[in-house]
Amino acid sequence: MTFWLSVVVAAPAHSGVGGPLTYRSEQPLTAGTLVRVPLGKREVLGVVWAQLPDSGGLLEMQTKTIAGALDGLAPLTDSWRRLVEFTATYYQRSLGEVALAALPPQLRELTGVQLARRLKRAVVDTSSAENAINSIALSVQQQGAIDLFDTKNSLKTIPALLFGATGSGKTEVYLRLAAWALARDATAQVLVMVPEINLTPQLQARFTERFAHLGLERVVPLHSGLSPAQRLKSWLAAHSGQARLILGTRMAVLASMPHLQLIVVDEEHDPSYKQQEGARYSARDLAVYRASIQADCRVMLGSATPSLESWQATISGKYQLLTMADRIGAASSRHEQAKQFSDGRASEGKLAPSGGREPNEVGERGGLPFVRGLDMNHQPKHCVIAPPLVRAIEERIARGEQSLIFLNRRGYAPVLACHDCGWKSECPHCSAYRVFHKIDRTLRCHHCGFTERVPRACPTCGNIDIAPVGRGTERLEEHLAELLANTRRPDGGAVRIARIDADSTRLKGALQQQLASVHAGEVDVLVGTQMIAKGHDFRHITLVAAINPDGALFSSDFRAPERLFSLLMQAGGRAGRDAARSGHSEMWVQTFHPQHPLFAALKTHDYPKFAEQQLEERKAAGLSPFGFSALVRAEAKAQDVAQGFLNAAITAALQAQLEGHDHITAYPAVPMTIQRIANIERAQMLVESASRTALQRFLAAWQPVLFETRKQGEFKSLIRWAIDVDPLAI
Repeated sequence: MTFWLSVVVAAPAHSGVGGPLTYRSEQPLTAGTLVRVPLGKREVLGVVWAQLPDSGGLLEMQTKTIAGALDGLAPLTDSWRRLVEFTATYYQRSLGEVALAALPPQLRELTGVQLARRLKRAVVDTSSAENAINSIALSVQQQGAIDLFDTKNSLKTIPALLFGATGSGKTEVYLRLAAWALARDATAQVLVMVPEINLTPQLQARFTERFAHLGLERVVPLHSGLSPAQRLKSWLAAHSGQARLILGTRMAVLASMPHLQLIVVDEEHDPSYKQQEGARYSARDLAVYRASIQADCRVMLGSATPSLESWQATISGKYQLLTMADRIGAASSRHEQAKQFSDGRASEGKLAPSGGREPNEVGERGGLPFVRGLDMNHQPKHCVIAPPLVRAIEERIARGEQSLIFLNRRGYAPVLACHDCGWKSECPHCSAYRVFHKIDRTLRCHHCGFTERVPRACPTCGNIDIAPVGRGTERLEEHLAELLANTRRPDGGAVRIARIDADSTRLKGALQQQLASVHAGEVDVLVGTQMIAKGHDFRHITLVAAINPDGALFSSDFRAPERLFSLLMQAGGRAGRDAARSGHSEMWVQTFHPQHPLFAALKTHDYPKFAEQQLEERKAAGLSPFGFSALVRAEAKAQDVAQGFLNAAITAALQAQLEGHDHITAYPAVPMTIQRIANIERAQMLVESASRTALQRFLAAWQPVLFETRKQGEFKSLIRWAIDVDPLAI
């Protein structure tokens, strides 16, 4: 007997093969079963999406028989398939592209025999009796947040946003809620997400320590930094229900977890939750949707600087707001710490007053740092680090404390230039400059990866006096070493400076090693990018300095102020996390615009004030969260082909009067900010609407038009096109 199956396979939306394919089977298979199927000359992994009543009019010779099912693996659940269907529909991707991207790469290569062999491996049970003694006392605010989140609350069905100051103890709340979820159901699973891989080791350490009684095999990481074998092992543990706690990055939101009861999205504001390649989904938003379709599942979003979308959701009543305004150990609220920006002249070398902050009996953390604005208009011309800041760093070193110098730009200098002929280190393959890395004397493109040795002279005019322009973390580290060469630590030793960025942590285990050195007090001054500006609990840092934040103040990107404020708030939150030192903890901001409204909110640690101002501007302009948008991107060898394709496609759509066309505004195609990457020209078109529904309907109806437009002769050289719903940058 022949059974007909609808099977999805990995195929991008622009390929035109994104929907389910029909296959034959000699036995019935349940929806969600993983199968090996022939596709062209290959054999690939597929997911049975449905069992069909017939072939749908296809002749038997037009179909192929499945190669076999992956026996021993339980079918993927209905709720998982609903999640994948929603993701594909909302983000305008193919069903197979999303479904197969959610599965570990190694699983796609395994045969049924190989999988059966792996599943036979015995799992060592390392569980033990639970230690009922909990040495960590909760603050009043922590207990209040937990009580309000409890399932007995009338708001149990809606997402919760935990708005907690840096150091307020959000992680402890996550731990308590995880314990609550696991205790109420012996099969329950909990997913905790962080925005970046570098934050998962410390998260895993906290959760493994707290839930040691469950056994090491019950707490698993899930992120792209794992080896293929490790990733498969974690996924199988989650899929089988063996793993009770899954800790991961954005990709973990699509993992199979049949007994999921709680989802925690830490640092929910972080743009890293948005996938930027392939299926461009937002893991934060998918976490909210997944909790809504999975029985008895709740979701908590947490941040000291929530995204404006989430904050507006609390205002409209869509989200439950839980507030923890004070740090653990801080007696006064952040609003009591409001100070005025100084101009860097009257207060040189002086520490900020503590504002009467004294540690209380709860915990060991301290108050939020005093924010000191340093007006660079009153500092020596061309100075990188102002003299008052240098003296403040020296004072910290003399007291045996640590300082963090934040600059969100890696490398030695953004560009090398010849001042005689105007040559700059442009990438021959991208419309961007190659960054100068002094450590290996290379010019490296951070977009396509093209790398060359630094030339001995200007390639254009032969001038040997080529010089770096601008500063990255590598150059800043070198400059600090010069400024602090004569400074001595309390023991008389030289100052120890360390740098943490993507370059210094390329080797496996390098990041963990460097972080351990900082925590052990073996570093006096830490230079780094946004990698260290969030999520880390540095107990000896009492000074944080932002060196060059002004670039984002006047950006064309409407999200730039939100990102800058979040980044500065998060970076400043690394200071004063120990109550014994919080009284003199500071954040210094070097700026040429000290009166900017963003800094006025920053100095009081007042996110609500900043959010109110930004939301007013967004509402007036019809931008997110009050308006909805999508970017249609096209790539080709020639810019006119990419732009021509987009303009032709929207013209055809408007002429056809597609559903929703009268509720959208489409702008002409323009080159992307970085127009060319790896010799591929890129263009984009912005489509806006005041209605999310209208925009979605239009995009769905537009897809066939885009396929037909591509078939036109002048656009056959088009490489690919893709729709980015809810883009992070316009």
